[in-house]
Formats: sequence, structure tokens, C-alpha cells
Amino acid sequence: MRREGVTYEIHHIGIPTSEIRPGERYAASFDMYTSDDLTGPLPIQWHRFGPNCTLAEPMRSQPHIAYRVDNLEAAIRGHVVILGPYEPLDDFRVAVIDNNGMPIELVETNLTNGEIWGRAHDGAQSELYR
Repeated sequence: MRREGVTYEIHHIGIPTSEIRPGERYAASFDMYTSDDLTGPLPIQWHRFGPNCTLAEPMRSQPHIAYRVDNLEAAIRGHVVILGPYEPLDDFRVAVIDNNGMPIELVETNLTNGEIWGRAHDGAQSELYR
């Protein structure tokens, strides 16, 4: 989809959970645990939040859709940004906007999906999960 000069491609869906899930990675900077399910047609990230989580409320309680964009700055222009922009993985820039109460994650990167999920899992090139 192309809108206002920005190309959007669905990347994953994020779902809050209170269940401990296999393969969780801990992000101390947010007090958040993340696990991935890459088995279906759309990757799912499950997010479990600790008591000291610093993320904005809609991110802790609402599912979010993540889009890969070709221009992050243009994609966030005119929106309320509730997180970022920041670089949780090397060469992977992210911002989250509030779209009428629903968080929408926007990702700008030249990495392949294999590189993205690999970096998230091994933590070596991940500021967030290092």
C-alpha cells in the first residue's frame, strides 16, 4: 500500500499476553518479555510486561500491527509518536504512533526478514535484547 508518498507493507502483529511463553527474550530497558511465532502467514510477537514497564499504555493493553515503511520520518509526520524513533536492532529503526487509541509500529530497514528475526533471537546485534 502506498499513502502520502510512503510505502507500507505488513510486517507482524504484536499481542500483549500475561502468559510465560517459550523462547522469551527480556528487554530490561522496557521491563518486557518478547517471544515470536513465525509459523503462520503473518509473524506474531507476544509481549509480556513486567511491573516496571515504561511503554505507553496502549502498547501494554492493545494488539498492534507493524508495517515496514520506506521512509520512517515521513510515515510518522503529523502523528502522535508514543515510542521512538529508536533502533532496537542494528540497522532497524522503529517508531510507534497512536492511531486513535491503537498503537501502530512502523519499521524502516533494509534487512531481510531472516536477518531481522535472527538478530532479534540471538541478541548479538540487538540493543533491545542484548
